[in-house]
Amino acid sequence: MIDKIYDYDPAAALESEEAIAIFLADALETGDSAYIAKALGVVARAKGMTQLARETGLSREQLYRSFSEQGNPTLKTMLTVMRALGVDLTARPHEPAA
Repeated sequence: MIDKIYDYDPAAALESEEAIAIFLADALETGDSAYIAKALGVVARAKGMTQLARETGLSREQLYRSFSEQGNPTLKTMLTVMRALGVDLTARPHEPAA
């Protein structure tokens, strides 16, 4: 018997600000800018690109482009989007790997 493989969209699981914050915190901990941009894109889709565009004043096209796998959003764009998503970017001392 062949099992079906289903596409999983993590955006479907991001239904609260807490879930969004945890998801983004995990992405930020990777230190991988492309991964972080993609994670922000997932969260943006969860919130709804049209609604997010309205709240940020950015176009849907700019949001999709900025937070795609090849995207490279500016810090200003990231902060604007994160604020609209209800999360803050914070800093803490770096803990070196053991």
